[in-house]
Amino acid sequence: MKNIKVIIATHKKYEMPNDSMYLPVQVGAEGKDSIGYQKDNEKDNISIKNPYFCELTGLYWAWKNLDAEYVGLAHYRRHFASKKVNKKDLFNSVLTLKDADKIFENTDIITPNKRKYYIENLYSHYDHTLHIEPLDITGKIIEEKYPDYLPEFNKLKKRTSAHMFNMFIMKKDKLDEYCTWLFDILFELEKRVDNSKYDSFHARFYGRVSELLFDVWLNTKGYNYKEVKVISMEKVNWWVKGTSFLKAKFKKEKYGKSF
Repeated sequence: MKNIKVIIATHKKYEMPNDSMYLPVQVGAEGKDSIGYQKDNEKDNISIKNPYFCELTGLYWAWKNLDAEYVGLAHYRRHFASKKVNKKDLFNSVLTLKDADKIFENTDIITPNKRKYYIENLYSHYDHTLHIEPLDITGKIIEEKYPDYLPEFNKLKKRTSAHMFNMFIMKKDKLDEYCTWLFDILFELEKRVDNSKYDSFHARFYGRVSELLFDVWLNTKGYNYKEVKVISMEKVNWWVKGTSFLKAKFKKEKYGKSF
C-alpha cells in the first residue's frame, strides 16, 4: 500500500473520516487554542496568513513538513468520494486509502470532477462575483516570471469549467513543483495588492486565485490525472448560491459573507 496522506483543512472540531490516509489539520492555528488536531503553525509554516490564504496555510504546512509518497488536501465539509456514495452515510462514502492506492496505479494526480459554468467563462464569473484586481495582477506576475504559463492563464477568458476547491492528491515530486510555482506567485501577489482595501470576505482572494491557477499549472505541464467525485458533508443551499450568482451577474452585486 502506498504512503498517502491527505490533510483535512479545518478550523473547528468536526466529524472526520475513519481512515489512516487522513490527517485533520487546524488551519490558522497561530494564536489560537488547540482543537486537538495537527496545527499548521508548527515547523515551517505560514499559519499567520490564514485570514487571507485560507486552506492554503494547511497546504503549505503539508508541503514543507509531511513525509509521504503522495500528499493531498481536502476540507472538513468537502471530500473525495468512493465509487458508491451512500447519501445516508456520507462519511463511509469518502475515498479510502485502498481506493486511492488503486487509482495511483495509473496516474500521479487525483483531482475533483470539473465544475462547469454554463453561461459565462471563468474570468467573467470571477469578475462578477469577486474583485478582479488580484486576478489581473496575477496575470501580470505570470507574464513576468512564468511566461510559459501565460497562454493557459489567458484561457480563463474562454474556458467554462475548472478543477475547483483547491482539492487534489498527488505524488510528492509533483506537489513540490506545483507548490514552488504557486506560492512564489502568491507571495509576489501579496507584495502588490493591499489587503486592507477589502473586507474580510474579499481579502481571502489568495485561496480563490489559486483555485484558477491549479489548471493553469496542470494544463501547462500536461500531466495526466484522474477525476474523482467530490461530496459535500453538509446540505448545500442551492437557492442561496443561485440567487447570489444571478445578483452578481445581472445586478453587479459581489458575493458577501453570507455566501
